[in-house]
Amino acid sequence: MFKCKPTKVIITGNAKDSFNKLNKSISEEISKGILNSDNQTILNSIKQKIEILKDNPEYGFHIPKDRIPKCYCNEYDVNNLWKVNLALAWRMIYTIRGSQVEIISLILDIFDHKKYNKKFGYKKK
Repeated sequence: MFKCKPTKVIITGNAKDSFNKLNKSISEEISKGILNSDNQTILNSIKQKIEILKDNPEYGFHIPKDRIPKCYCNEYDVNNLWKVNLALAWRMIYTIRGSQVEIISLILDIFDHKKYNKKFGYKKK
C-alpha cells in the first residue's frame, strides 16, 4: 500500500526483453555450475528494487520533464519518469501510473550505464 492504494510493478517493453535475456543467461550459467556472475548480481539487484517499488513507487530518482527522452513519450505516453540505480552501474527506468484504485510502477528499460547515457543524451567526458 502506498498512499492508501495497492501498488503493482509491471515489467514491459525493452525492460521485459532485458529481464528475460538475463534470466536465460543465468539459466545457462547455472547449468554450467556458475553460481556467481555479473548477470546474477544484476538480476538480484532488479528483484530487490522491484520489491522496494512495491512499497514505495517514488523510491527512485525523479527525472525532470525536460530530460525525458522523446522515445518514452512517444512509445509509452509518459509524463513522469524515474530512475533506479542497480548493481554494477546498471539503471532501471520506470514511470508511475495511478488511478483512484491502484498505483502501477511500469518498468520501461533495464540497461547498463553506457546505454543509459546514450538514451538520455549524456556524453562521456
